[in-house]
Amino acid sequence: MDADVIVVGAGLAGLVATHELTSRGKKVLLVDQENAANLGGQAFWSFGGLFLVDSPEQRRLGVKDSVELAWNDWQGSAAFDRLDDEDSWAVKWARAYVEFAAGEKRSWLSGHGITFLPTVGWAERGDLRADGHGNSVPRFHVAWGTGTGVVKPFADSALAAAGRGLVVFRHRHRVDDLLIDAGTVTGVRGTVLAPDDAPRGASSNRDPLGDFELRAQAVVITTGGIGGNHDIVRRYWPARMGTPPKSMITGVPAYVDGRMLDIADASGVRLVNRDRMWHYTEGVQNWDPIWPGHAIRILPGPSSMWFDALGRRLPAPYLPGYDTLGTLRYLRTTPEIAGYDHSWFILTQKIIEKEFALSGSEQNPDITNRDRAAIVKERVLSKGAPAPVGAFKARGADFVVADHLYELVDKMNQLTDEPLLDPVVIRAQILARDLQIANPYSKDAQVQGIRN
Repeated sequence: MDADVIVVGAGLAGLVATHELTSRGKKVLLVDQENAANLGGQAFWSFGGLFLVDSPEQRRLGVKDSVELAWNDWQGSAAFDRLDDEDSWAVKWARAYVEFAAGEKRSWLSGHGITFLPTVGWAERGDLRADGHGNSVPRFHVAWGTGTGVVKPFADSALAAAGRGLVVFRHRHRVDDLLIDAGTVTGVRGTVLAPDDAPRGASSNRDPLGDFELRAQAVVITTGGIGGNHDIVRRYWPARMGTPPKSMITGVPAYVDGRMLDIADASGVRLVNRDRMWHYTEGVQNWDPIWPGHAIRILPGPSSMWFDALGRRLPAPYLPGYDTLGTLRYLRTTPEIAGYDHSWFILTQKIIEKEFALSGSEQNPDITNRDRAAIVKERVLSKGAPAPVGAFKARGADFVVADHLYELVDKMNQLTDEPLLDPVVIRAQILARDLQIANPYSKDAQVQGIRN
């Protein structure tokens, strides 16, 4: 045996698994196809938002949460419909996770040095039904340090364990097969890739240098999803979501390629949920990309108006921040707009200053660097939008800026193959929504949400 356990994939899940194993004295081989600079995987690039229930941060803000409410929300969002097969264990796991999020999760994270911003975000507000999809209350807790702050304690743990002889890193080792003896996975076989000094997140070479074979008592696969491989995304795109867009942009590095899912499947490992995907509809092209097709998700806040490719306001509950998959399904299954791969946010300078944010660690350097003074300067005292948002506004290929609505719509039409937008129609919809703002009462679901 080369180790007690082989962990394939050095992202956050692999690092946490390695931490749990080495804290119990187990020897781990940590195998990854990328170089050491990519320790932490795609989690490093994340905003670092974590799901907690009835937390001190929530209570401080007057948010009343509970296990029962969170479990009701989870069931409404998961809509478990495969209880005789894939969902039989999923329900048990989900219930345990909600209880964990309401119990020891925060203290466990705190014990590893992970703390949170005092504010709590309200992601996925839902489909406007009490028993439907979404979060009834804010539960999105952003870690100090964003994704880098979540990764760091577990990366440090793995490096320290390596110093004690409990972890051996095998970077640039790409697993191609699982070794199976008498029905038991006993190791991995693969290709040693040529060295590559590519910076974190950038694509690396796949030049082979040789082969390797490693054995252990157990193998844990923690290689992430499929978001960097559009071919696999299209292969498993569910019919209920219509057709996949012809043009996609990518929120994760190219190494999030789904290879190990196919390899595990071919070896007889049982896979579930291949058609249950999560794709954001608010992505924009990164003006300063790190990986191919690099996309950043807009966190728009509640006030931006959302229009389809033909210039029609999206109906409730397909509002900014409410129902990601529902909005995707609407955009991909409504016949007259399903052939287009884009939609529009229309907003004002005041809205972008007050509400707009961009997801990701590199787009929030003040939080990533835990710089409280910069946060106050950038987000409280500044008269403009945060600098990363301002950079996208000035340089982003998907951003259009104008002083007047008719000029704005004209510029929007210039970004598409044909002029699909009628400024008169768009103006009428904006005026109708804004009439609801001036009154403390409103029948507009978005305005009701702004005040909630």
